[in-house]
Amino acid sequence: MVLEMKVPSPGESITEVEIAEWLVEDGDYVEKDQAIAEVDSDKATLELPAEESGIITLKAEEGDAVAVGAVVCLIDTSAEKPAGSNAKKEEKKEEAPKVEEKAKPVAKAETKTYATGTASPAAKKILDEKGVAASSVSGTGKDGRITKEDAVKANPSMGTPTSGGNRGETRSKLSMLRRKVAERLVSVKNETAMLTTFNEVDMSPIFALRSQYKEDFKSKHGVSLGFMSFFTKAVVRALEMYPAVNSMIDGKEMISYDFCDVSIAVSGPKGLMVPVIRNAENLTFRGIEAEVKRLAIRARDGEITVDEMTGGTFTITNGGVFGSMLSTPIINPPQSAILGMHNIVERPIARDGAIAIAPIMYVALSYDHRIIDGKESVGFLVAVKEALENPEELLMNGDVKKALEM
Repeated sequence: MVLEMKVPSPGESITEVEIAEWLVEDGDYVEKDQAIAEVDSDKATLELPAEESGIITLKAEEGDAVAVGAVVCLIDTSAEKPAGSNAKKEEKKEEAPKVEEKAKPVAKAETKTYATGTASPAAKKILDEKGVAASSVSGTGKDGRITKEDAVKANPSMGTPTSGGNRGETRSKLSMLRRKVAERLVSVKNETAMLTTFNEVDMSPIFALRSQYKEDFKSKHGVSLGFMSFFTKAVVRALEMYPAVNSMIDGKEMISYDFCDVSIAVSGPKGLMVPVIRNAENLTFRGIEAEVKRLAIRARDGEITVDEMTGGTFTITNGGVFGSMLSTPIINPPQSAILGMHNIVERPIARDGAIAIAPIMYVALSYDHRIIDGKESVGFLVAVKEALENPEELLMNGDVKKALEM
């Protein structure tokens, strides 16, 4: 029996995916639930598991855009599992003795077909990364097809000779996720009245708290006491004080939320991802740190789901981890505001009439001026600053140990 494997729907509103990478080759024997491909949607990268065991026949190339419900491969479920190897290798072993029995097939080896000089998807990817033209590589596969092994052995010097220096270039198709991110960011710039306001935060009080409690906190809870829990707590407090910032536009209406679903921008293997901390207003410091860690690991491992990245009401992005001093973050639609964190640098400040050196972070709030006025935006950022500079009183109700569940 031949099973047609169709593209499942990754989530609501997604009608098309892209084959990012085949994890198996045509003719391989696959086991049920084995990951056979990675597919990109406009929101996430997901693994495609085999629905049954059998020999697989691929019906789409890497980079192809296929509709949800379309057939991407066939699985012959009646095929028996080869002993110790995949079906493709087994076929090659059977063919080898036949070649030895006949005269040298010189004429057959020289025969050229459409496959001659054509790179397989895996080989093409390697050649593109090396900057080597397929025309400069001799294929050892069937009918002269360039195999993955040929591409690995290919020398970059096999490309077009130059008069000196490295002049290579690579051209690769943007993933569906990256294309969608690009479209969304451009639409935000074109469709919103985006404005950014700035402030600076003296991180000394948070440094002192972390220095005193971080070891005990990690020992008891299994997660580190980072900056994100303080910022999330400060943001939740400010959102409750300025509900317009926790709102978004829907046509001619403004929707305001009585909960705080805080999106956190993280860098994943496929690009920027923004998982959501649900009902952050109900979480403790430990709860926030645990959720941040869980979501970051899932994003890093490519396991994040579409549901985990939709529905946020406000976003926090931390460019400081990459060394950014200051930026104007772009709103994450359909939200109306985003807070940018930056690196922490020791700077001279005025304190009690004297010059002091303190760890300072610049913070930026980008907001949609259509529904958030200057009063709300500046007031919101000042509230965040006040909470971060006085966390014991404003974020911990004067009881640090209770807040940290020590």
